[in-house]
Amino acid sequence: MYFTDRGIEELADRRGDEEVSVRWLAERLREFVDLNPEFETPIERLATWLARLDDEDE
Repeated sequence: MYFTDRGIEELADRRGDEEVSVRWLAERLREFVDLNPEFETPIERLATWLARLDDEDE
């Protein structure tokens, strides 16, 4: 298990039954980057990956 899996597991345990919109998630990601600008690149990569999940060309 990667160290980051702990955070993912906590997220699933605490909020796994909730439904959120993509707009809500995008706002939370923006807030996170505003508070933690050193994570801009990984958050950008995650957002791009999520946005393109259904692209058959990729």
